Amino acid sequence: MSKLRTNHTVIQKENVALPYAWMTVILCWSAVAVMSSLYVTIPLVPLFAKVFGKTLAEAALPGSIFSLGFAAGCLVYGGLSDRFGRKQVIVTGLLALTIISLSISLTSQYSVLVTLRLLQGLAAATFSPVALAYAVDMFPTEKRVTAIGFISTGFLVAGIAGQVFSIVISEQMGWNTVFRMLGILYAITFLIVLFFLPKTPSPQRGVRIWAAFSQLGTVLRSYPLWLSYTVAFVLLMSFVSMYTVLGSYLGGPEFGLNSRQMLYVRSAGIIGMLLSPFAGKLAQKYGVHLILRTALILSILSLALMGMTHSLMTIVVLSVCFVSGIALSVPSLIAIVGQLGGAARAIAVSLYTFILFAGTSLAPVLSIRLMDNGGNQTTTFMLLAAVLSLGFIASLLIRSHQNDPLKRNA
Repeated sequence: MSKLRTNHTVIQKENVALPYAWMTVILCWSAVAVMSSLYVTIPLVPLFAKVFGKTLAEAALPGSIFSLGFAAGCLVYGGLSDRFGRKQVIVTGLLALTIISLSISLTSQYSVLVTLRLLQGLAAATFSPVALAYAVDMFPTEKRVTAIGFISTGFLVAGIAGQVFSIVISEQMGWNTVFRMLGILYAITFLIVLFFLPKTPSPQRGVRIWAAFSQLGTVLRSYPLWLSYTVAFVLLMSFVSMYTVLGSYLGGPEFGLNSRQMLYVRSAGIIGMLLSPFAGKLAQKYGVHLILRTALILSILSLALMGMTHSLMTIVVLSVCFVSGIALSVPSLIAIVGQLGGAARAIAVSLYTFILFAGTSLAPVLSIRLMDNGGNQTTTFMLLAAVLSLGFIASLLIRSHQNDPLKRNA
């Protein structure tokens, strides 16, 4: 017992001297770099269709398959990081991302591209859940919310940065170079994390990797968590779908924007993402449930109005408002899932991450189907607003103190 106290004291003393600001910067940067892989193929769908002779729906598969691999990986790596260490898992994932991304840049076969994108998604999943767990382990309580807010902001900024990066590089040097540059980016990030991010306390050698899954049955019986997962499923699905539809709309005959002009429109969304780090402070003041519901309403109304206007400036402003709502929703929903998870918080958050990115895997196909069947952009944006409205309805039914198995077992 005295030895445990001594170790705990040593860890506390070490934490006092840790460079928290620098650690936050590294984690935020890594979040942008890693998650950009998810979004780089959104602007490349028409190019893939042309190069590989596929339909638009088929050309969206590299994006969907990445999301499936990512979602599956999120269920596993939390337990691995408990056993082998947070930093070790993140570093291994970055090394794998470097190798896989460079391999994608060398391929000329569509089937190989799709397979490597699946592996890339599995490798990218080493970061997201593990980085959040790292922040909980390493940051003191008063700095933890801010750190998680910046990591979440990095995830969201990647949604724009990945698309912009892809457009700029593919336009000048081709789609293969997009992945070559990503590989170089991951190699640099690998070195930064390896040499400058402090290690967590010693891994828990006695931990069973699949131990958290013993609580899965309890999580699946939780009605409030299922409502939260409904919100999660449509959240990033609507985000990816909106930008897929918007690219088609603004590049069509009504506006006829070229890729450079489209770049500016997509970049504007970063303004909306700047709200994410403030979600914690807003939640403390107004309550996390109110912030989530208000943010969802903002995004739903923005989607609906985007389908009604024919003014480019109004569309850009509405896209920023839509992104602002998503930027506030993601950290708020993480907080709610963590609160509802109780003693099963680890598997509850892992399952949340799985469902969140499972939604993104359907987004490219969903948006293309809606455009094909809807007939015009107004109908498509309205249908996307209706899909996100399902999440808002679910959020109204979530109660922080309602009875459920997790509360009884906590």
